[in-house]
This record gives sequence, structure tokens and C-alpha cells, in this order.
Amino acid sequence: MITTKIITKEHKADINLKNHPFKLFGLMLPSYNNGKWDHTELLFPQENVTEMCFPDENYDFDEMSGNSVFVGAYDGERCVGLAILQQAPLRYMYLYDLKVDPDCRGQGVGKLLIEKCKEVAAEQGYKGLYTQGQDNNLGACRFYLKMGFEIGGLDTRVYGGTSQEHKKDILFYCDIK
Repeated sequence: MITTKIITKEHKADINLKNHPFKLFGLMLPSYNNGKWDHTELLFPQENVTEMCFPDENYDFDEMSGNSVFVGAYDGERCVGLAILQQAPLRYMYLYDLKVDPDCRGQGVGKLLIEKCKEVAAEQGYKGLYTQGQDNNLGACRFYLKMGFEIGGLDTRVYGGTSQEHKKDILFYCDIK
């Protein structure tokens, strides 16, 4: 049974959960019309599906703990999922990172992490959560929408001057009910 809890100094090594590859199988294409966000999807032909893996972050618990809350998902004593929340100046707490061990994907671990993050944000007086997803990480974008997030913006310049210059970040917001 998977459980979630706040990661304390005692288990600080768990915040460096390894990143694993994920499929890039399409694009989310947001549009803003008449004051409302919507989106379409462009699925890649099978021969154009690739994988991507973010570099491991090597987070420093002591350095980050003043501004961050670490939420772990555990299968017994093994950390199988991680969410990092950060303080934000407005009414939405920032979901800085979310990852699930590939052996546990599709089993509701991400949902459990989001639910715990909402609890933490509510306890700290926030109205909700916000995060971002790359437009080509369609799996993540779909996940956030499924979890009740809504598109709230599009950053078309964040990757300018980098090897990922063609990508965009979609901003997702979720109110705490």
C-alpha cells in the first residue's frame, strides 16, 4: 500500500529520487480565446515517438528546506514518488517537481502526491497549486488536467538560447476545493 508523508531531515536522502525516461509522443497546443484557455493535441506518428530523461537534480535538503516542503510517496520504506512544493508570493503554492518511479506509474501514486500537496498548500493558507509542463511532455500535461488543473498561461520564451529553444512551458493551476 502506497502512503504519503512529509519528508523530514531523517529521510532527506529520499528527495534525490532518480529521474527516469518518459515518452515524448505528442504536443499540447494551448489556445486563448475570448478570455478562456483551451487546447488541442498533436500526436506524433509512431516513428517520431522518442524518450527524454531530465538530469538528476542532486537536491540539497538543508539548503532548500527553508523555502520548500518535500512530499514522498512510500511503498513500505521505499520512496517511489516525490513532490516538491515551494513558497510563492501569490495565492498559489508552486509545485516545483513531481516524479514517480517508473515501476509505480499508472498506479495512482501521482494522484496521492497531488492530494497531499493540496493538503499542505491549504494548511499554509494558499488558494491552490500551480506548476508547469513542457508542451512536448504530453503525458505530464494530460496528468495535470486529469488531476483538476487548468491551463493558466503559456511561456513561449523560457527556453530561448538553449538546446530546447523550440519548447514552451504550459502553466497549470489548481484551486483547492
